Amino acid sequence: MAHIRQRVSETDPTQTMPAREEDTKPADGTVAVSRLPASLAPFRYPMFRAIWFATLASNLGVWIQSVGAAWLMTTISDSAAMVALVQSATAMPVLMFSLFGGALADLWDRRLVFLIGQIIVLSGATLIAVMEGVGAVTPWLLLALVFVLDSGSALRQPAYQASVGDLVPRSELPTAVALNSIGFNIARSVGPAIGGLVVASLGVQASFILNAVSNVFIIGVLLMWRPKPQGDELPREGLLPAMVSGLRYVGGSPTIMTVMLRCFVFTGLAGAVWALLPLVARQDMGGGPFTYGVLLGSLGIGAILGALNIGTLRRRTSGQLLVAIGTTAFAAATLLVGLFPSLYVVVPALVLGGAAWMTTLSSFNVMVQLSAANWVKARVLSIYQMSLFGGLALGSWGWGHAAETIGTGKALILSGVGLALSMVLALRFRLPANIAPDLSPIVAIPRPTLAPGVDAGPGSVAVTVEYEVDPADAPAFSGAMRSLRRLRKRDGAVRWTLYQDAANPRRWVEAFLLKSWLDDLRHQRRATMADQETLQLVRAFHRGAAEPRVSHLLARGTPRMGWPPGVDAEH
Repeated sequence: MAHIRQRVSETDPTQTMPAREEDTKPADGTVAVSRLPASLAPFRYPMFRAIWFATLASNLGVWIQSVGAAWLMTTISDSAAMVALVQSATAMPVLMFSLFGGALADLWDRRLVFLIGQIIVLSGATLIAVMEGVGAVTPWLLLALVFVLDSGSALRQPAYQASVGDLVPRSELPTAVALNSIGFNIARSVGPAIGGLVVASLGVQASFILNAVSNVFIIGVLLMWRPKPQGDELPREGLLPAMVSGLRYVGGSPTIMTVMLRCFVFTGLAGAVWALLPLVARQDMGGGPFTYGVLLGSLGIGAILGALNIGTLRRRTSGQLLVAIGTTAFAAATLLVGLFPSLYVVVPALVLGGAAWMTTLSSFNVMVQLSAANWVKARVLSIYQMSLFGGLALGSWGWGHAAETIGTGKALILSGVGLALSMVLALRFRLPANIAPDLSPIVAIPRPTLAPGVDAGPGSVAVTVEYEVDPADAPAFSGAMRSLRRLRKRDGAVRWTLYQDAANPRRWVEAFLLKSWLDDLRHQRRATMADQETLQLVRAFHRGAAEPRVSHLLARGTPRMGWPPGVDAEH
């Protein structure tokens, strides 16, 4: 049977009107309770404050355990590669489960997803403590147990990061992100030192028990939190389609893609320090677990110093320059650690490295947070985490093997040189400016509607938009439409093409395909105020007396999704 399409409405997906966005009130409806300096302003919101301190306790436990796990591996295996694989076992769950967790956090209650992930972390920490207590831990079992624990972290992290925007107003999001980084790095500075003392005085098992106990607090806070429901009259996307939507959104967002590429390269090269630091402490410096804790603590202290100044630095300079400074400083710190493995050189070098690490990753994180629409924010953040930890996991594995081949010091020197050389990426892949785009939805776009008696059915929907364009403007119009094509596909279109009428060169037809009527409805809701520049540029080329004619055509007469027979589409 021939492929026939039925026109059901004539609404305009290019029509734009301003939409209000409340930048001064958090999405969960909580109210600020006190006045604080600008750098601490998010603490005015009770639930942000409660989650911040509970997460600090949880992160302290993580870092105490990290000392125990890394040190335990050095005692049960002489292989530098196995020691480095502890970092990889920490990072790999992010690659495997982060997008899954991000999709869950966008589709369901983020608090519930956060809570489930935290319970998995608690279970994993308890299991490690029990297995170590009975003396059953082998190198590969240790890696497996670390993997289980960090699988919970991979599930919870997108929900946690995406929830920040629900806890504070958008105008305070950069400060809240910086405060979360400060909390993480307070734990990183104090936790390893505590971990070193615990392992040295009480044994490795005690570090695992403390981590399990530290997770109880955040679980209690999450049980008390009652976030405001995110209303949406449309049914939820399926889990797999939601994951695909997240990947498609990132692929259609050049800014986010650039940030992730730069992050992947940075963490892959900088991962040498994190992966090889236990060997620096044990082999090059002849120290014990306390020495390793001091070195990790130095990184954490530097990160706190960087976080305390990140707000001022962001106001005075661009993200591009901040990342360049951070990368250069971390390269210098890495070279110092590799060249001069003395406590008097390594400690200040790691303080510098910690500040550089914090400045660089916080800049990446804020750029991604401010570039992702709320409907897909958790998925975007999960993919960002995959780029971060993917680089860290791959780098840890590679630097571990490099250390076995050429030695720890030379591997660190090679890492520092690589970081310095990576700055050439800034010439081709420039990071976004500090101006945050308005990602609130364009609420005034007319929604497609079904005519009385018409059933949308399970098939695809083709949307066509007809323009009248002066032939002299055709090249410029085609260029503007390429930008619009990216927006259409980012928001859900699976195919897109632009046609010119052979009999009437002034008539152009844009056509894009969506998988279902529900996807068509979702596509209309995903256009943002930041898209208006592209939409208005395209509209400016239209010379018709009336608005561009828009049609939503339902697939009829065929069970498969696609264009009419014989018509190819530009993908």
